[in-house]
Amino acid sequence: MAVTTSPDPGTGGLHFKHTTTTGADREAENRHHRTPRTPKWYKIHLFRGMANDLRRRAPYYLSDWTDAWNYRVVPATVYMYFANILPALAFSLDMFTKTDRMYGVNEVLLASVLGAVVFSVLACQPLVIVGVTGPITVFNYTVYDIMEPTGTNYMAFMCWIGLWSLAFHWILAVTNSCNWLRYVTRFPCDIFGFYVAFIYLQKGVQVLERLGDAEPFYLSVVVALCVFAIAYICGELGDSSLFNHAVRVFLKDYGTPLTVVFFTGFVHFGKLEHIQLEHLEVSKAFFPTPHEDGWIRGWFIHFWDIPVGHVFLAIPFALLLTILFWFDHNVSSLIAQGTEFPLRKPAGFHWDLFLLGLTTGVSGLLGIPFPNGLIPQAPFHTASLCVTKVVTNDDADVDTSESKGHPSESYESKPISVVEQRVSNLAQGLLTLGTMTGPLLVVLHLIPQGVLAGLFFIMGYQALAGNGITQKLIFLFKDGRLTSPNHPLNNQALRRSRLWLFVVVELIGFGATFAITQTVAAVGFPVFIFALIPVRAVLLPRWLSREELAVLDGPTASPFTMESVGGSYGGIEEEGEVGGESSGGGESGGGESGGVLSLGAEGTKKSRKVAGERSAEELAELGLSAGSGRSSLRRGSTAVDEIQQGQSQGQVHRRGHQQAGR
Repeated sequence: MAVTTSPDPGTGGLHFKHTTTTGADREAENRHHRTPRTPKWYKIHLFRGMANDLRRRAPYYLSDWTDAWNYRVVPATVYMYFANILPALAFSLDMFTKTDRMYGVNEVLLASVLGAVVFSVLACQPLVIVGVTGPITVFNYTVYDIMEPTGTNYMAFMCWIGLWSLAFHWILAVTNSCNWLRYVTRFPCDIFGFYVAFIYLQKGVQVLERLGDAEPFYLSVVVALCVFAIAYICGELGDSSLFNHAVRVFLKDYGTPLTVVFFTGFVHFGKLEHIQLEHLEVSKAFFPTPHEDGWIRGWFIHFWDIPVGHVFLAIPFALLLTILFWFDHNVSSLIAQGTEFPLRKPAGFHWDLFLLGLTTGVSGLLGIPFPNGLIPQAPFHTASLCVTKVVTNDDADVDTSESKGHPSESYESKPISVVEQRVSNLAQGLLTLGTMTGPLLVVLHLIPQGVLAGLFFIMGYQALAGNGITQKLIFLFKDGRLTSPNHPLNNQALRRSRLWLFVVVELIGFGATFAITQTVAAVGFPVFIFALIPVRAVLLPRWLSREELAVLDGPTASPFTMESVGGSYGGIEEEGEVGGESSGGGESGGGESGGVLSLGAEGTKKSRKVAGERSAEELAELGLSAGSGRSSLRRGSTAVDEIQQGQSQGQVHRRGHQQAGR
């Protein structure tokens, strides 16, 4: 029997009410106060991640098209068309040479079109640019080097790799494997981005190396360096305080494409016209690349024209391709939705991985390179869609000669919103499709290979300039007296020796990945890339403290973006956050792992109440996350609403404790 009290409206006193507590009531109360059990890792709710992705993104689908009525969509479309197609042409030249004409310009262009159309129309995150990357170029010609001596049908073998990989992608998507993305922090992303940047630089050198040592070689070197220099100057002017805003934006958006156009014509003037330069090889409009004997295959690969044993031999290659794409595409998506971009529409990693499997299988059947998320084009696309404002940073703590008698002011463009829509990605894909027409293929044939080498150089530089490893190295070699005390790495919790240790580990990871790609074992480099995740989650916390890792590393995307996978691993616990509570003791890692699930700056305690103290795995599967407070804030909740709701919840809990005490 239980006694409860309530105010008597007639006398103003307390009214005592006797109730009988049954066994069922006691069991229900015990279940309410019982500590929730952490779900077992082998208990997988099939399709739940994909279903939650679609449920979260579906309400925004119409606005994804209507929001495209914005000026930023036009320069973003043009910029991404050139930023996607020009490196793709350079990669096509590389594969054309190293696979004995199996892949050419039309194959690479069609792969870019396929990725753009599918992901712009159907993906949960249409901002990610999908096309042919440097790593898949390495993968394709490495497989060719391995299988060519066997005499097998190379295109049929690549088709089976794509079909097996389709099955593996769909298995990973159905089993919610993208929940593991919570462990992908800046550490592996920076190493992979560093690797991709050096692949660009290496390809530029290789293009020039194949031109010999006569006049065409020296002219190509000059053209490549000029393309790099002018594109670099345009980018620097775009980020400077020179000229007005419209001129700076124009130089930044169109500087590189106009440089390519200028130097394509420059080599045809004056005495330069008599120098026979190597140009890009093209084929007939909308036809595959012909073989040396003139035979042209169809767009559908005869995948049955291969020994049965080689069908199963393609399985390990497909596994390696799946590992590469799981990491490469998801990292591209994470960086495109980085913390520096104020995004307001939810992500959907599980569904996008399912679509990636679809495009991989279709690409195998068509005999084109497998497309996936592009670095650095994907974050460049988001950056080109940012609506910015100019802000002034007055750093009064730095005592320089310029600050004496003059205000020390620095200007920067701060993004205030992103035009999140599907039109720019679709439009650049359709423009790429138009490039496969006869007249434009003739124009592409006029591009000297030296210009393509210069494009590799500028793309490699741009990828290096924004990389975290580069920023840390610059900080380490910079004069400490001229370093701002507000620099993120100027932290009392971080010793310089620990920063060196972290950077050395990153460089070792990059060196191992880059070194293996220079050997016949290059096909296995995705394993090295994937191994960076457990290195960060298991090894680094043994060498560095949690506070040091919070300064050196952090989540790649915001808590709002990471809701699709249940939160972010890394960082330092906020006040009142306990790793064991937020994850049910199984996901955060606590003190042993050196990291916690990042719950977001707002609504941390409230989200834990709402989620019922569920684990991060449960939150991801239910479409929630520990960062749901951030989600509610982005949807328009004010700080006053949060405080009032927290107070009302606190009153309810206090009344419950009072009643239980009585």
